[in-house]
Amino acid sequence: MPHGYHYLLIHQAFVGPGEAGGTRHYELARHCAAAGHRFTIVASPVSYLSGRPTGAGEGEVAPGVAVKRTHTLPTLHRSFFWRILSFLSFMVSATATALRAGRVDLVMGTTPPLFQALSAWAVARLRRRLFLLEVRDLWPQFAVDMGLLTQPLLIALARRLEGFLYDRADHLLVNSPAYRDYLLARGVPPAKVSLIPNGVDPTMFDPADRGEGWRQWWGLGDRFVVTYAGALGPANDIPTLLRAAARLRARSDIHFLLVGDGKERPQLEAWAAAEGLTNVTFTGAVPKEQMPTVLAASDACVAILRDIPSFRTTYPNKVFDYMAAGRPTILAIDGVIRQVVETAGAGVCVPPGDDAALAAAVVQLAADRQAARAMGEAARRHVVAHFDRRDQAEAFCRLLAQLAERGR
Repeated sequence: MPHGYHYLLIHQAFVGPGEAGGTRHYELARHCAAAGHRFTIVASPVSYLSGRPTGAGEGEVAPGVAVKRTHTLPTLHRSFFWRILSFLSFMVSATATALRAGRVDLVMGTTPPLFQALSAWAVARLRRRLFLLEVRDLWPQFAVDMGLLTQPLLIALARRLEGFLYDRADHLLVNSPAYRDYLLARGVPPAKVSLIPNGVDPTMFDPADRGEGWRQWWGLGDRFVVTYAGALGPANDIPTLLRAAARLRARSDIHFLLVGDGKERPQLEAWAAAEGLTNVTFTGAVPKEQMPTVLAASDACVAILRDIPSFRTTYPNKVFDYMAAGRPTILAIDGVIRQVVETAGAGVCVPPGDDAALAAAVVQLAADRQAARAMGEAARRHVVAHFDRRDQAEAFCRLLAQLAERGR
């Protein structure tokens, strides 16, 4: 199959190697570039975690991978209304920027939010190229289940836009098997949907590393360290994690690290301070390239989401990072990701929203560190066998090349 395709991705929340957040698209694009293709990513200069400028700049972030930053209102965290305006501002400016990206062979959009996918569709049609739509989360379903979108007219409009994009996409890519089931239930033909799940590059992590530098920096000593790494937003149910920490405040041998940023961080920090939770540290966001050290310093890691039906469909990236680091996961999420953790013997699963069960799981692992390490070893073996991002990147590159060739 011919090489040398140029792919265009419109992604408001794209994260490069020196930024905090998920780097799935950077890793996939870098792999495609190593195979002889080029990737141009149109992204926002505003961090989706903090709502502040990323400071990341633009240009080539890896050989063959270029980022173009375009105007976005810095209002992501003000309110739902201002968040929508931020999305709309990016939609308009991203379309104009993408049309100046030179000759391309395939246009890729990603959702959420839905608006940036609309930009990708418009650019694909104007350039007469195929439109690949990646579904990373089920919007607007998540927003409805979380109570963020309640007005019937807005819900109806959002669902119409969702259906419009599914119909107009030449192909759909999903990162969870449950998302594929969702699309098929909506009448999307099976041949139009490809599954390339979330995963991780295991070579980034050394399970034997103990992260001594990170432990010393935060004064953790030999305490049993429980780490949550990710967004601090309304979906993540961090209050349940803090209530679990409050139950264990008398345990001087256990400490919780919350590594990340987000809309809820100021309120969460204020609540922890008011409760006198000296066993909790908010470290702020950490670039992905430093995450191996953070997880190496951890004895167990937490993945948690609010208990709503649509969250049972997700494959959270952080769980695969935890597994690759060889650390047991305390999982407070039901659904498809629980199947992964239980199949691998990679941790302890507790009911979502149950802080007592979460605290008990921490105590269980702290009481038997050898068993915790065995879970981490099993996790590492499973993720290497089934969720290696290098294998996923090969599948991703094949899919893009097939679509680009078909579009010609």
